[in-house]
Amino acid sequence: MAESRDPIAFELFKNAIFSIADEMALTVFRTTYSGVLKDNMDYSTGFADAQGKLVAQGLTLPGHLGSIPTAMESIMRHFSADMREGDVYIMNDPFDGGMHLPDIFIFKPLFHEGRRMAFAATVCHHTDVGGRVAGSNASDSTEIYAEGLRIPPLKFYEAGKRNETVVAFIEKNVRLPVQVFGDLRAQLAACHIAEKQFAELVARYGPDQVSAYMVETVDYAERLTRAALSKLPDGQWSFEDWIDDDGVDYGKPIRLFVTLTKKGDHMLVDWTGTSPQVKGAINNTLSFTKAAAYTGVRSVLPGGIPNNEGVFRAIEVVCPPGTVGNGVLPAACAARGLTGFRMTDCVFGALAMMLPDKVFAAGDGGNTGISIGGYYPDRKPFIYVDFTCGAWGARPWADGLDGNSHMFANMASHSIEVTEAEHPIQLLAYEFVADKAGAGKFRGGVPFRRDYKFLEEEGVLQVRSDRRTHRPFGLYGGSPGQPSENYRNPDAENEILPSKLTMTIRKGEVFRHVLAGAGGWGDPLERDPAKVLKDVRNELLSPAKAKADYGVVVDTATWTVDAGASDLARAEIRRTRGWTTTPTVQWTDAAPAAQAAE
Repeated sequence: MAESRDPIAFELFKNAIFSIADEMALTVFRTTYSGVLKDNMDYSTGFADAQGKLVAQGLTLPGHLGSIPTAMESIMRHFSADMREGDVYIMNDPFDGGMHLPDIFIFKPLFHEGRRMAFAATVCHHTDVGGRVAGSNASDSTEIYAEGLRIPPLKFYEAGKRNETVVAFIEKNVRLPVQVFGDLRAQLAACHIAEKQFAELVARYGPDQVSAYMVETVDYAERLTRAALSKLPDGQWSFEDWIDDDGVDYGKPIRLFVTLTKKGDHMLVDWTGTSPQVKGAINNTLSFTKAAAYTGVRSVLPGGIPNNEGVFRAIEVVCPPGTVGNGVLPAACAARGLTGFRMTDCVFGALAMMLPDKVFAAGDGGNTGISIGGYYPDRKPFIYVDFTCGAWGARPWADGLDGNSHMFANMASHSIEVTEAEHPIQLLAYEFVADKAGAGKFRGGVPFRRDYKFLEEEGVLQVRSDRRTHRPFGLYGGSPGQPSENYRNPDAENEILPSKLTMTIRKGEVFRHVLAGAGGWGDPLERDPAKVLKDVRNELLSPAKAKADYGVVVDTATWTVDAGASDLARAEIRRTRGWTTTPTVQWTDAAPAAQAAE
């Protein structure tokens, strides 16, 4: 097909397909009901070919990079021989193509003159899908059956007619059916937009040419990925990190271990050595572990490579079944977001050994999940769901980003005004916290805190956080970030709460969450004193911490650096820390002797 090799025509088609996936994402954004979608943007859209192979993924979440292909495989396995125009498929079962129960997939096959040509795909995190805790996201559930409505691959519409049995089952098992069905309609609207725009492409290019171009788009991404991988050094690198606990077996750390093997134009990401699956609900599906791996590796590849099946052909991901990265029945997985984010940081750690000048230190360890649910006096339910992360690890060339979502998430924050208008919650504080960022030649991102005041009589507070005991690592001399914190009534009894909890909250009580600080990069004593002074003036760093971490003495009366005193302070730090070699990785403030000798 000579025309399919026309580079100009192919470029125009490729961008048209990508635009369809992006327009689908914008459609969800414009029409959705819930804050977790319109603010957090916890959803993704995609466009697949007739065989269900992902051709384009829309704007929003890198955390879904592995999800649509895995879910499509399940749909094809169940229905490939029984698809008709007007069919729409729905599913969320983590053990049959899904990720966790709040993530509901909608797929619509697209036809031209009776011939299946493509699929429009969406996945959205729904505010509630039932289960024991409002928001369906508790980290202390111990099996999938407690987490909510489990939907196997089903026909939501059959030949254009809605399956009212499926609708009834959903309606009777979720706390906010109006919101859930509103969000499902947003997904259907996105698929409708894709169908309309794809029909215009078929009319322009013809069905055969469109099919050929979709194949070429995937092959194109594979060629770019393999070419980029071939330029990276060959070898093998391993990295180990730890999740504090699963919220059930408190104090029992969970090992994450990854080995990257790069040879030629192929990368193997092997999670063998990761802890067995746990009781708590932080177990990953393999698709989410794949997404963490893809995101990490993509971060060191050039921009402009499309996110589709071609990329995944060059990056192989292995994780043994029955581990926290690939849970099997009856593994609970509602809070698996925590593990996915931490696995991404673990991949960054291995990549930092491979490419020291290109990879940043650990971020805040996100994302933190907070939900507050209950009932108004008229028994009408309310559910607030928020996912928050906001500090990037320091980069080898610049400070970490402050108040910016983790690369794995690309999430925005909820509007305070909208939150207070829609929920019985008042936000008393949303501000950066000083002295939490890991020190370094380039410091880690500064975290923030939020104070939530509850205004109804009684509700259930659920929190999923981490990095309390295993702090965000610093790289190449950089210090780790300071740990996360949770408190009840910080201006009264100031009760310290665990990192993961489900508890009753009552009227007037305040919950405070403080994100962990991000890790630093490089020797703190090499940091420009002017940058230290700037952080002190901006109240991101105290004068005492500036001296302790950086050996920089700030005169707050004149807002200047005392150069002589700073020279003496830095000399004393060099003497007492006793480094013979700059530590490669630091999890604690003082590098152990064995670590310092790496």
